[in-house]
Amino acid sequence: MLPFLLSFYVLFVYPIISTVIMSFQQVLGLHDTRFIGLRNYSRLIDVHFGNAIKTSTLYAFFTIAVLIPLPVIFSVFLSARTMVARNFFRSVLFIPALTSAVAAGVAFRLFFGETAIWPANQLLGLFGLHPVRWTLGYGSGLFIMVALASWRWLGVNVVYFLAGLQNIPPELYESADIDGASPLSKFFYITLPLLKPIIVYVLTISIYGGYAMFAESYVYWPEGMPGDTGLSMVRYIYQQAFGRNDLGYGSAIGIALLAIVFTINLVQLRFFGLFRREREYS
Repeated sequence: MLPFLLSFYVLFVYPIISTVIMSFQQVLGLHDTRFIGLRNYSRLIDVHFGNAIKTSTLYAFFTIAVLIPLPVIFSVFLSARTMVARNFFRSVLFIPALTSAVAAGVAFRLFFGETAIWPANQLLGLFGLHPVRWTLGYGSGLFIMVALASWRWLGVNVVYFLAGLQNIPPELYESADIDGASPLSKFFYITLPLLKPIIVYVLTISIYGGYAMFAESYVYWPEGMPGDTGLSMVRYIYQQAFGRNDLGYGSAIGIALLAIVFTINLVQLRFFGLFRREREYS
């Protein structure tokens, strides 16, 4: 167990403790710090911090709204024995997860170009809509970030749900067929309830992934963001800690982010009855 314990303390425990300590300091140099109390936390009452929370929250919400229902539906179709070329489609859906975020971001930036000659605006033109300057508007910027994340992680969640579907006893579906249950009835009364542990797990990591988003913002706005468009919590940490060399304030933002994610996941786990189930088992 020693290699695991060493890596856990060096790569997880020590950085968290150092970040907590640094959040109460003004970091002037490598060995030059000054204790300033809660001054870094008082600076969190700021319009940019509020915009970062808003963007990260909306991003997490919309990615969850896409990356849970769609993978569940796809996994149900891909698990059906009558599905044609299901192994091919499983591979196709998983390939984006193996793609570099930078390479995918470059492709999406070209697709969602600013003028009418780029594919996304040409598609809008087919429906008589005007071209959109995707990276300059808040709503359009949020949309292209969610689109990139959905394209990259859809296949990963499909794999999770496929694994969950394999653990559902086929006898349940056979009994439902004998009773004359429709496919929709089997989906809502057998598949979804028995997929609940996987759904809760995917929801938990999706909340963390939504608030920890950085790459989807950076690939679209590598230099700057007009009107805080695309300013996520992690991007704000990067901007303050490394762009402006304000490590103390960046650490305070990181601790605030940790508290937000921990609280949201605690509430949703309690809502789904996970803690009650653990007490029943104990």
